[in-house]
Amino acid sequence: MTEASARLRGEATPALGKQLWFRFANVVVAATATASLVAPAAQAAGGPATADVGGQSQAVTLIRYDRNGADLDSAALTAAVAHALRAVAESAVAAAMSPRQLAGQRVIYGYSGLKPPASLVSLVRAGDVGGVIFFADNYQSKAQFAAAIQILEAANQAVTNPARAYPLLLMTDQEGGYVNRLPGPPYHSELWIGDRATAGNRAYEAHQAGAGAAATLQSFGLNVDLAPVIDVYRARGNFDDQYERSYSTNPQVVSNLGADFIRAEQSGGVAAAAKHFPGLGAATATENTDQRAVTINLPRATLEGNDEHPYRAAIAAEVDLVMVSWAAYPSLGSNAPAGLSPAIVQGQLRGRLHFNGVTITDAIGAGALAMYGSDQNRALRAAQAGMQLILASDSFSQGIQCLNALDGGFKTGRLPAGGFRATVAQILALRASLRP
Repeated sequence: MTEASARLRGEATPALGKQLWFRFANVVVAATATASLVAPAAQAAGGPATADVGGQSQAVTLIRYDRNGADLDSAALTAAVAHALRAVAESAVAAAMSPRQLAGQRVIYGYSGLKPPASLVSLVRAGDVGGVIFFADNYQSKAQFAAAIQILEAANQAVTNPARAYPLLLMTDQEGGYVNRLPGPPYHSELWIGDRATAGNRAYEAHQAGAGAAATLQSFGLNVDLAPVIDVYRARGNFDDQYERSYSTNPQVVSNLGADFIRAEQSGGVAAAAKHFPGLGAATATENTDQRAVTINLPRATLEGNDEHPYRAAIAAEVDLVMVSWAAYPSLGSNAPAGLSPAIVQGQLRGRLHFNGVTITDAIGAGALAMYGSDQNRALRAAQAGMQLILASDSFSQGIQCLNALDGGFKTGRLPAGGFRATVAQILALRASLRP
């Protein structure tokens, strides 16, 4: 593991004076935030630029090369400078947060009913909420749902919230076919798309699905879609196929169509989350991690060559998030569920595949985690494994347990402060990219 890759995973200690690495398209920017006043920006290309962030002068050093070592053109440099300055700002915001606010930025809360509970609204005002997930039972009508979103957005603007400049991560599962939480496209399932006769037709339908999902979520005020599923299913009627949630048994077809969906959705202003890493395509119809423990006993070569293959295309398409599964994959070096396993989160997803975006757990209350204790313990273990956002989708009280777990982990040092702040800065960067 290189020092740079560790920083990209949010493990480096981010404090003023440390370098934070951020990805901007194909540009790598090293942003150095210093606590002291620095010299004015150098006029030569590649010199440091300065910006005042939170009353402190921040220096930004640019690396004038893309990943292949070629000189960047002036437009790319300009974009890189702008992105680096924003990254410094987000780091400064995270540095000013209390431990509880930092913890809250990593929790995605759920709630029951048609209106956000007052206790959740209060947490948003206090800066203790990173986002909210919505299900079909949160929706009655467009007017009702718009009012619920407005309540949350207004609370997010409170002066008591240090992250008020950043929109909340408001998300749902709008996969298409059987799994649509809100009325509207995409109407076709992944299997239907993958069954089209020609590659051109398949690509067109996948693009239409991604664009349709983005349009639907935007119309309801949401900005994150927990889709697409890029599992490579093995047999008709298995876990993925019974609800037509996989494009194909062919990993290259899944790769192509997943990337088409991602590009179209993210071009429409909605972040996509590829799932369920490293893959649930081999799970049988009864192997549902929401209900019980699942072990995928496949050789490492099969998992890496087949099931993880679509993630290369998703990462090349710059997918914003990856959801990690709760199944166990012993051949990948761990008997723990993937989202609790550093070997899978850090080793496979970050190290081998070089994913630099945001990681999110599947539901923290899943039956697959029954032997791992309370929701509080599960959230702490997931964060220790490298998971950045914790999905507390079952209830508001579950979100509070996860908040307490991360807050306690930060204060006791079980979750190192530097890496914690870097994670929150990266989450804020994602939120900033989703501004209307």
